[in-house]
Amino acid sequence: MNTNTPKSNQMPVGSVQCENTTLNLLKANDFVAKAIRERIPNICVINICSSPGSGKTTLMQETGKRLGKELNIAVLVGDPETERDAVRMRDVGINALQIVTGGMCHIEAQMILQALDHIDLTGVDLLFIENVGNLVCPAAFDLGEDFRVTVLAATEGDDKPKKYPRMFLTSELMVVSKADLLPYVPFSVEAAAKDAREVNPNLEVISISSIHGEGMDAWCDWLKTKVAEKKAIAAHS
Repeated sequence: MNTNTPKSNQMPVGSVQCENTTLNLLKANDFVAKAIRERIPNICVINICSSPGSGKTTLMQETGKRLGKELNIAVLVGDPETERDAVRMRDVGINALQIVTGGMCHIEAQMILQALDHIDLTGVDLLFIENVGNLVCPAAFDLGEDFRVTVLAATEGDDKPKKYPRMFLTSELMVVSKADLLPYVPFSVEAAAKDAREVNPNLEVISISSIHGEGMDAWCDWLKTKVAEKKAIAAHS
């Protein structure tokens, strides 16, 4: 046994290395994502991505409080371990199901398809998928969503869009969270937005403080618009 072989290059006994495995995996994932869209054609699905600790769960909680009487909202919550975030959702009256990935750094479409069998989506207008905290792996996996939102916290630094371009390239909206901390941290919303739009010229940007309420009206209006758009498309299909 060669003890100098890096663990990242070690392969299980009997396994065979194949080329283009990533391409084949993503093709299979896209097939499942298509099945998800066909299964819930009347529900607007939003995939929320970010680094850990950006404030996704708090944003979902506050969204539920503000829109709960206007929209029927459900959430599929992804985490490597624990059901804590789903419990937080239920505490504010949001229908939520935890997807425990068991250490995986992202959610895949097949996990969502399986989860649909275990959550009641009757009458749901808006389904959030709160992805695993990560700006790398989740970017490659279509989860059957209508829109992808990337949350970038003011505490993370404004250089992330160019460092993790695929996430911002594949998103429709960038939410700058924890905006109440902007006076105290070296973060420029303008610089982050400029870099993000050089990656994706069509990207929308909203600054939000879930705690103080800044930008929440704009966020809720964006969501209501997207839900209405999805219903209009479904009605004419």
